[in-house]
Amino acid sequence: MTGTLWLVATPIGNLGDITPRARETLEKAALVCCEDTRRTGRLLQHLGVTAQTLAVCNEHTEHRLSERVVDELAAGHDVAVVSDAGTPGISDPGERLVLAAIDAGANVSAIPGACAAISALITSGLPTERFVMEGFLPRRGQERTDRLTDIAAEHRTIVLYEAPHRIVRTLAELTKICGGDRQISVSRELTKLHEETIRSTLAELRLAQPRGEYVIVIAGRPRERQTITEESIRSALEEALSRGLSRRDAAADVARRLGIPRRQAYDLVIQSPSPQEMNTS
Repeated sequence: MTGTLWLVATPIGNLGDITPRARETLEKAALVCCEDTRRTGRLLQHLGVTAQTLAVCNEHTEHRLSERVVDELAAGHDVAVVSDAGTPGISDPGERLVLAAIDAGANVSAIPGACAAISALITSGLPTERFVMEGFLPRRGQERTDRLTDIAAEHRTIVLYEAPHRIVRTLAELTKICGGDRQISVSRELTKLHEETIRSTLAELRLAQPRGEYVIVIAGRPRERQTITEESIRSALEEALSRGLSRRDAAADVARRLGIPRRQAYDLVIQSPSPQEMNTS
């Protein structure tokens, strides 16, 4: 018999959101893996729980912590995983520990609770039937450009996280690539005393002084009535290449404009002649 790896959701602001089952699990766990021992220690103190052992689990330690967690589980001990706030594994550590536990044949289960992404989504007023969670965007470079391009072409509702010192830049880039008429909801301080949600279009959105972590919910790209054919994609790619764009940039540009997957555009663009080949033909 092995122990169970418990992924325990913790409050994202209001401490009253902790569940009795979460408290009981944290109390019984032989090891509690957390991002910040001081922050989790304060939560446990509030709950009246004395954890047997706390271990730091972040992007730098999660990989090597996996071995210790598997050893605890193999010994029949339960291990709990928490993030600083919300549900572990959602833009927070936990994914590697889950995979290690599964590979070792241990039990993995969740104690559901607060999740900022879901809270912002269901209060946004935007479609909730289909959505995609993007978490934090890459901070710079081609990876960030590619992700923004994919977001602009996405038909489902999109959920993003953003820090206060980057929120203005991110909203400006979203406005440029998605268009100012795209509907958006921006939430901050969720479940706290000064909780605020602004619903607007990207062009009309006005934020006060950035403060606290933000959750951005963006309406998906409207589906166009006309049918996008392979011929129309090739024609758009040829036009983009004739403007001097590289094959990679042309695929990204056409994917954004036509609302198709970037991979589909790239697969076709590599079959197209280069600008040099077109000039010599």
